[in-house]
Amino acid sequence: MTDITTKIGKYNRDTRTVPVTFTSGAIVHKRDVNAVLTDAGRYDAEATAARVADVANGVAHKIACGAITAAPQQAD
Repeated sequence: MTDITTKIGKYNRDTRTVPVTFTSGAIVHKRDVNAVLTDAGRYDAEATAARVADVANGVAHKIACGAITAAPQQAD
């Protein structure tokens, strides 16, 4: 499967999501991922990171099968 790195952004309290950038070589894919909240309704960074890792597996699979590709180069 494709090697992929992730960068998790700041938690958005209004949408209860975190922006995530998934990178594999020249392919950069950005999307919001639902955050994990504790029973008290607080943001759980560790559990959210685990969820992002699961999402990253799916993104890596989509990259491997060509469903997610690098953005086309802009002409000057």
